[in-house]
Amino acid sequence: MSSLSKCILGLSAKDPDSLIKVANIIPPNIIMPPEVEQPQSSPQSPIISESPNPVTPRQSDEQQADAQRSFVIIPEDQQIKSFQMYPKSHRGINPYTRPLTISDLDSVLALENAAFPDPAERASKEKLRYRLTRCNELCLGIFCTVVPGSDIKAETLASGRPVETGRKNGAISVLIGHVIAAKTHDLTATDASMGVPEDWDAERPLPSRLGHQEGGRTIVLHSVAVLPSFQGQGLGKVLMMAYMQQMNGAGIADRLALIAHDHKIGYYKMLGFTEKGKSAAQFGGGGWYDMTTWKDIQPVPTSQEFLDIVLSRTQRRLPTQIRSGFAITRIRGFYTRKVKFTAETFSEKLSLILEGFPRLQDIHPFHKDLLNTLYDADHFRIALGQLSTAKHLIEIVSRDYVRLLKYGQSLFQCKQLKRAALGRMATICRRLKDPLLYLDQVRQHLGRLPSIDPNTRTLLICGYPNVGKSSFLKSVTRADVDVQPYAFTTKSLFVGHFDYKYLRFQAIDTPGILDHPLEEMNTIEMQSITAIAHLRSAILYFMDLSEQCGYTVQAQMQLFQSIKPLFANKLVFIVINKIDVVRPEDLDPETQAQLQALLKPGDVELLQLSCTTSEGVQEVKNAACERLIADRVAQKLKAGTSSSGAVGGRLGDVLARIHVARPMDGVVRETFIPEAAKNKKKYDKNDPERIKLARDIEEEEGGAGVYNVDLKDKYMLENDEWKHDKIPEIFDGKNVYDFVDPDIEAKLAALEEEEEKLEAEGYYDSDDDLEDAEDAEIRMKADLIREKRELLKNEAKMKKSLKNRAIIPRSATRKKLSEMEDHLDSLGHDTTSIVARARSQSRGRSVARSRTNTEDAMDIDDPAYEAKMRAKSRARSQSNRRDDGVTNEAARSKAERAQKLSQRKMNRMARQGEADRHVPAGMPKHLFSGKRGMGKTQSR
Repeated sequence: MSSLSKCILGLSAKDPDSLIKVANIIPPNIIMPPEVEQPQSSPQSPIISESPNPVTPRQSDEQQADAQRSFVIIPEDQQIKSFQMYPKSHRGINPYTRPLTISDLDSVLALENAAFPDPAERASKEKLRYRLTRCNELCLGIFCTVVPGSDIKAETLASGRPVETGRKNGAISVLIGHVIAAKTHDLTATDASMGVPEDWDAERPLPSRLGHQEGGRTIVLHSVAVLPSFQGQGLGKVLMMAYMQQMNGAGIADRLALIAHDHKIGYYKMLGFTEKGKSAAQFGGGGWYDMTTWKDIQPVPTSQEFLDIVLSRTQRRLPTQIRSGFAITRIRGFYTRKVKFTAETFSEKLSLILEGFPRLQDIHPFHKDLLNTLYDADHFRIALGQLSTAKHLIEIVSRDYVRLLKYGQSLFQCKQLKRAALGRMATICRRLKDPLLYLDQVRQHLGRLPSIDPNTRTLLICGYPNVGKSSFLKSVTRADVDVQPYAFTTKSLFVGHFDYKYLRFQAIDTPGILDHPLEEMNTIEMQSITAIAHLRSAILYFMDLSEQCGYTVQAQMQLFQSIKPLFANKLVFIVINKIDVVRPEDLDPETQAQLQALLKPGDVELLQLSCTTSEGVQEVKNAACERLIADRVAQKLKAGTSSSGAVGGRLGDVLARIHVARPMDGVVRETFIPEAAKNKKKYDKNDPERIKLARDIEEEEGGAGVYNVDLKDKYMLENDEWKHDKIPEIFDGKNVYDFVDPDIEAKLAALEEEEEKLEAEGYYDSDDDLEDAEDAEIRMKADLIREKRELLKNEAKMKKSLKNRAIIPRSATRKKLSEMEDHLDSLGHDTTSIVARARSQSRGRSVARSRTNTEDAMDIDDPAYEAKMRAKSRARSQSNRRDDGVTNEAARSKAERAQKLSQRKMNRMARQGEADRHVPAGMPKHLFSGKRGMGKTQSR
C-alpha cells in the first residue's frame, strides 16, 4: 500500500462515528524508552415484463464488496507466543474464545467494572444488554477453565458457569476478556453509534439512528477489556487478532473502527489500525482519537461500467413482472420502488468513491502539498465536487419522479415515468466520464507512491542531482533504488527503512534540486521541496567536491544558502561524498573558507563518506541517528514540562515507571579484578610452552576431516584405563548387573516345587474345560454356517462387480441345473427324480421331440408334420461370437484389448450402451430460471 493510501487514508474521515474503550493492557512495570511508542393473483391479463436488454457489468457490486473486505491479519504463530508469558499461578488455564450471549451479561458487566477504573468510561448494564441481544454475533469473549479453590483470582468468578453438568472437580468457565461491538453506517465511532434506542425491546421498535445499524458496513468496537490480573500477558492482542480474523472471514463489514486514548494509539497501530485524528465523540468526557482499519482505494469504474453495475443490480434485486389488471396502488408501488432503489444505488456507489479519497483539509500538510504537486488540488477538488453534485442531482430526480408516480393512472403511464427517471439518472452518470477517468488515474498513482510516515524518525537526503544520494540510501537500507551516473535518475521520492538501537528509522531519497526560483521548479523538484518543508527530520545535504556531478562547489554551496530557510528547527548535516576522489582538505584555501562559513552558526555539522568504498557510511548514519534521537527526546521532555518545571501528562507516566538504583553512601567503587586474572599469561600462538589447544591437536593429527575427536578423553574415573572400556547396554537406566539376582536358582526351585504340588492336588482342574460330543457337533455346525455365509458374501460381491458388463435383473437370470443339484445335495435332499424330470423336459437338437417315443408319450395323429413345421420355426444353433474369426490366442487377446479401448470413452461419459446418445442439460432450467432468492447461489 502506498504512503498516501496508508497515511492519507488513515487521516481522512468525514464524520467520526463510533467508540472503543480500551482497558490498560500494558503492565505498569514495563520500562519503555522515551522514543518507543507505547500501546495501550387477479384475472389473467397481458404481462408487462420489466426485462430490458440484458446488461453484462464488468464488475458487479458483489465483486466490489468482496474486494473491500480486507482487514489486517496477524499470523497465528504470534498468537501462540502470547500464551508463553503467563505467571505460575495462571499456567494451565488454557484460554479459548467463543461468541458472547445474553447469558454472559453478568460476567461482561463484572469485567467492565473491573477493567475500567473510571466509571464514566464504562458501559452501563442497559447498553450491554442491548448489544448482547441485538448484535451478539459481533461480540467475542476469551474464557478459561478454573477449578474452585485454585490460586487464580478473577472478578468474574462469581458469575462463572459450570463447564459441564456433574463434573467432579466443579470446574467453571470464567470470562477474562471481551470485545463488545455493533455496526454503523458511518466510517468512525460517534455518540450515535454508542447510543441505545428507547424502545429497542418493544415488539415493533421505531426506526432509529442510535445504536446498532444492521445494514452498516463499519463494525464499531465499543469495549475491549481484559481483567486486571490477566493484563500484560498478551491476551488483549490475541483477543483482537482472533476477532479481526473472524470478522474478516465472515465478510460482513468493510472496516473496524474504535476510539482510544492517545497512549493507546501505538498499540492499535501495531494491530493494523490507522489514526484519523481527534474524535468528535464525547463519551466519558471526550479526549478520544478515531482509529480504523483502512484498505486501498477501490477501483473507480468508467461511466459506462457505472451504469452497468447500477442497472444490473436493479434488474437482479427487484421484481420484473407486473400486470395491468393489478390494483393501481400496487402498480405505482412497483415502479416507485424501482426509481428509489436505482437512486439509492447511485448514491451509495458515489458515496463510496467520495469517502475513499482523502479530504485535503484532514490530512498532514506534507501529504496535502504532495497531492497538490502531483495532481493539482484544484482539479482534484473539482472532480470530487462533480461527483457530489451528480449524487445530489440524482436524489432530486428520484424525489421528483416519485412524486409524479403517486398520480400515475395506468401501468403504461407509470412505466414511462420510471423510464424517464432512470434515463435522466443515466444521463447524469454519463456526464461523469472525465471525472471518473481522472480519479481512477489518481487512485492508481496513489497506490504506487511510497509509504511515508511524517511523524516517525526520518533522515532526509537532498542536494544537487548525481551527488550520491541514491547510493547512500542503497547503502544504509534495503531500498531497491536505481543508481545511474547521470542526473535526474530519481524522479520521485524513495523510502528505505533501517534499525538503529532497536528503533525504526526511515530514510527518504529526494530528487535532485537545481538552484533557480521556486516558480520555475518542475514537479520533480517540488516533491523534494515539499518533503524538506513539512517533514520533521534530520537533513543530510549531500555535496560532491570532485564536481563529477556536473555542478561546481560554489553552485552547490549557493543552493544550500537558497534552501536554508526550509531547514528551520531541523537538524542539518553537510555530507561530503566521493572523498575517495577529493577530500575537503584538498580544496584551495578560498573554497575551504567558504565551506567553513556554512558551518559557522554551529547548528550545521560536516560529515564525510564515500559510497564507492563504503568509507564513513555507517559513521554518517550513526551520527545522524544519535543527534536525531537526542533532539526528539529533548523536545518531548520540553513539551511535557510546564513553565514551573513540573513534569506531567504522558511524560510523567513514563518517568514514573523508570527507576535507577544508586548506592546511598556516595562512595565510588572501582572495578575489581582478581590478581589471578591479572597475572594470567596471555595466549601466544608462537610460544612453544603455550597451552596446547584442541586446534593444535587437530593439526598434529592430520587436520580437519582426518582427525577424530576423542570424546572419552575427559571422562573422570578412578582409573584412567577405564575410559575406553565398552559400556553395557542400558535399559530404563539400568545395565545387566542391575538385573542379576544371586538367589535366582533357589527361588526358581521353590516355585517349581510349589507348582508341582498344586497340579498333583488338582488345583488347576476345571469341569468347564471338558467338552462333550454334543457341544463339539454344535461348534462344528456353527463353523460350517460361518464358512457358508462368507462364501455367500464373496459370491454376492463377485456378482455385483460388473466388470464392464450390463446389469441383468435377478428375475431374468437363469441358474444351471448343476448349481441347483449341488445346493440340494448340500442340504441333504435326494435330487435324482428332480434331475431326471428336468432332463426329460429339456428340448433336444433333433427335429422331433424324443418324448414321443416313450411310454408316457401322448398319442399324436401326425407327429411328423408337426415336427416339420416346428423345425421351420426353430432358430439354428448360435455359434460363440467371441470365437468367430479368431484364429489363435494372440488374435483373441488383441481383439479383447481393442474392445476395452473402445469401451473406455463410453465408461467415461457414463453411457448406458452404444445406443446412448443422450446430451444432458448444461444449465438445468429449474436452477437457472426466475429471480434470485435469499437462498444459496452456488448454481449460478
